[in-house]
Amino acid sequence: MRAIAIIPARGGSLRIPRKNIKLFHGKPVVAYSIEAAKASGLFEQIIVSTDDTEIGKVAMQYGAVPFYREEGMSKDEIGPREVVSQVIKSWAIYGISRPNVVCCIYATAPMIDPETLVHAFTRVKFMDFDYAVSVASDPMPLTDAAQFIMGKASAFEENA
Repeated sequence: MRAIAIIPARGGSLRIPRKNIKLFHGKPVVAYSIEAAKASGLFEQIIVSTDDTEIGKVAMQYGAVPFYREEGMSKDEIGPREVVSQVIKSWAIYGISRPNVVCCIYATAPMIDPETLVHAFTRVKFMDFDYAVSVASDPMPLTDAAQFIMGKASAFEENA
């Protein structure tokens, strides 16, 4: 089963400019997401979807492949499903086979745990879930932890 990680990391954050490459404990914040994806051992490829060449360079420095978005795909109203779907569809154009499982890992998730990624992958692969997401139980039960969305590639495409 082919699995890839896609990390959306645009350059134009309005609230915190350049947040995806701001240093956090000595390294760019996006590096933590890349490193967790690598440490999980799940992904054939780790892709950073961006509109920014500096973010692309940081992605390569930490072992990910930059995917430069089409114009218009970096607006505030574009969500992770659209970004993931664009990467999946673009692979088909270049003749690269489509993955079965995709994990959209947020660039600003420095506390992400590789074991949590493995746990989610198991749910999607063996329990036939369309999606698995990271959740926190504090302060409220099942609050989105804003770390990742793991799912079948087909589910991302159908709901884009």
